[in-house]
Amino acid sequence: MGEETTTLGAIHISPNAVATIAYHATLQSYGVVGLAPKNLAEGLTSSITREPARGISVHYNGEEIDIDVHVIVEYGTRITSVASSVANTIRYQVEKALGMAVHNINVHVQGLRVSNPD
Repeated sequence: MGEETTTLGAIHISPNAVATIAYHATLQSYGVVGLAPKNLAEGLTSSITREPARGISVHYNGEEIDIDVHVIVEYGTRITSVASSVANTIRYQVEKALGMAVHNINVHVQGLRVSNPD
């Protein structure tokens, strides 16, 4: 993905590394109770491998970084505010870590969860 050449050699940042940054940023966002698999196949795979970037796809075309995030939101929170917060948090954390601009962040709300059944 992101590649930089220095006098000591080359630095290559994989999409999986970016997905891990986005994963941790998402879990720190208010109103998010978890990430959801993108599809049934990923759901089965992640239950076996416990991949840390589950629910996140990173696409890099040589110039632009696009990130798709699939989240489960806390019931009773404002969904648009949570999605906006997730996108802003991911953008900040990834750009801070990489020094590269993020083009698009798409937040897909896969479901709602009631955490405190009173």
